[in-house]
Amino acid sequence: MSESQEHPGWTHVYSGKVRDLYVPTAALDDDDSWTGDPLSLSPIVLVVASDRVSAFDEVLEPAIPGKGAMLTELTRWWFDRLPDVPNHLASADDDRLDVPEVPASIADRATLCRTLDMFPIECVVRGYLTGSGYQEYVATGAIGGMPLPEGLENGDRLPEPIYTPAWKAPLGEHDENISYERTVELVGEVVAEQLRALSLDVFRRASAIAEASGVILADTKFEFGADREAGVVTLADEVLTSDSSRYWDASAYARTDAPTSARLASFDKQIVRDWLAANWDREATEQPPTLPHEIVAQTAARYRELLERLGATA
Repeated sequence: MSESQEHPGWTHVYSGKVRDLYVPTAALDDDDSWTGDPLSLSPIVLVVASDRVSAFDEVLEPAIPGKGAMLTELTRWWFDRLPDVPNHLASADDDRLDVPEVPASIADRATLCRTLDMFPIECVVRGYLTGSGYQEYVATGAIGGMPLPEGLENGDRLPEPIYTPAWKAPLGEHDENISYERTVELVGEVVAEQLRALSLDVFRRASAIAEASGVILADTKFEFGADREAGVVTLADEVLTSDSSRYWDASAYARTDAPTSARLASFDKQIVRDWLAANWDREATEQPPTLPHEIVAQTAARYRELLERLGATA
């Protein structure tokens, strides 16, 4: 899964499906127990977005060229537009640690961050009814136990954005949609309300910015943690990227005579998902097939188009 490598002054400590995490080697020098939780030993972490692409819980081959840099550029762009929302960005001159230089080879896809005590909640906000939310609505008339009006169709705009949190399951398990009341049990009433209020506020502000560029923000997910010194609820991880959000072309969405698949074509890896669903019998073959060149190229172009539409390119 990992394409990580060691860099001077940094030690690789974790790889997910897409991201690799590094901490300053100096933070681990005096502690032999870092294999337990190295992030607890360092106030700084380097988050590196790879070009890996995943679908149906599998990391696929080949990677999407430039994907890591595009996700990082978009996250930085959104943080710049949310200056009043506490975030996890760190300074290279943080006086708590001698922070190594970020290697030039990964600088365009690396983010220097403060380590936080992360909350086990994925803060999902939906402005439109689609995806797994639509499937749940068809089955139950609600999402996460929250009743919605009758008669809604796939892609319909909701009367108001709704907050439908999920519990972040341990690695290897599936996240679980939960009620707001369950988030109160997990993190306490004060933090639960802060997570909901911040998520809805950021979503509304981001939606307005996207709409001004002819782009619809249909839904997204945020992750938050507590600042280890002040305890402040802090926005973390990737923010409003193509991997964490569903964006649509507003002009295509407005064409009510067009097929739903065209109206709701998203600026992300949906091309990969659709191709894989049509070309991989998961019951017959455990290993996913290699992605064709044209699918890789189309996916990269779709990621790039969103940055260009928003004006987020350098």
